Amino acid sequence: MDHQDKLTTGSRRAFGTSAAAGAMGFLIVKPEQVRGSQANSALTIGLIGVGGRGLHDSGIAAKHEFARIAAICDIYDDRLAEGRKRYSGAKEYKNYKELLASDIDAVMICTPAFLHPEHFEAAVAAKKHIFMEKPAGVDAKGCKRVIEAAKKADKSKRITVDYQQRYGTEYRKAYDILKSGELGAVKMIRAAWLGGPPPTRSGHNPSEEKIRNWYFYRETSGDIIVEQDCHNLDVVNWFMGGHPVKATGYGSRAIRTIGDVLDNLSLTYQYENGTVFSYSAHQFGRQTYQDISETFICDKGYVNTSRRGYTVVREGKPPVTVDTKYDITQDAVNQFIDGCRKGQVENAAFHAADSTMMAIMGREAIYTGKEMTWERAWRG
Repeated sequence: MDHQDKLTTGSRRAFGTSAAAGAMGFLIVKPEQVRGSQANSALTIGLIGVGGRGLHDSGIAAKHEFARIAAICDIYDDRLAEGRKRYSGAKEYKNYKELLASDIDAVMICTPAFLHPEHFEAAVAAKKHIFMEKPAGVDAKGCKRVIEAAKKADKSKRITVDYQQRYGTEYRKAYDILKSGELGAVKMIRAAWLGGPPPTRSGHNPSEEKIRNWYFYRETSGDIIVEQDCHNLDVVNWFMGGHPVKATGYGSRAIRTIGDVLDNLSLTYQYENGTVFSYSAHQFGRQTYQDISETFICDKGYVNTSRRGYTVVREGKPPVTVDTKYDITQDAVNQFIDGCRKGQVENAAFHAADSTMMAIMGREAIYTGKEMTWERAWRG
């Protein structure tokens, strides 16, 4: 058994084995078919992974009038203690399978990225509504596993993946503007995630390092392009209506000292119709140059989107900017809860796997130093 097998096996044992609605692909099912869909009942939610992101997502859910965090699960006592402070009375588990076997209505999967396929597959089998953090996985094998599980999902259950831009009000308005055709065809795309690094954890046993600081290791996070930069790539996939067919790129560790992931990269993607997408990212200090946005350059103007809102420039007219003044994760979480209760069903696993694979294709282009095609990336 190599080091990767040991890590995966040990972690699985620890965790319990170890736009408009049309644009989002919503289906409407009869409310009486959806457990917890009655107007006066709260959706009971179980949280798997009581880390920083798990507490953030579940914290938004806990503020919803018709949702309740009823169960929490983590392999570490200190994380369970943090969850206990937030959600008094929630049942506690160290084995995610036991949580899934309970009578909760929905589950939020906020575990390290490499465990998403396993936990997603189990949640589908347990017939729960699912809100899962991105990405779908860290390799082609994991993405395939998510897709196969999604095909078997109960069609009355909602599956949302936290590519939150797809749910943001201003992002949907910008999408509608681009798709209306008023700006003409997209001729080139530029996007970036130039920002600061995620926080590092300290004070734990060295044997826990690759879980406590999973962001910083390739085998647990998939590298920065898969774990974080996939957000930009998902927006481009969404707006373009599909994935690119090939990629080339470079990356390095300019200042990073922890783990083995990159801290900066540059990629060029190309779509089947020849459209070029230029992408760059870094995780340098928070005082350096920052830009987290996507720009679609068209025949008669352009649209720039970000979590701060959007700007549209139409030929011969002054720019129009619409601001977003809140965390759009609220949109993703609240629409998930409302959708579960009202029978507004979606299965976001398919586009989530597609956007994750776009990131993996780019990563493999960087790692190999060669042009990577979509088909070759899927072969793994």
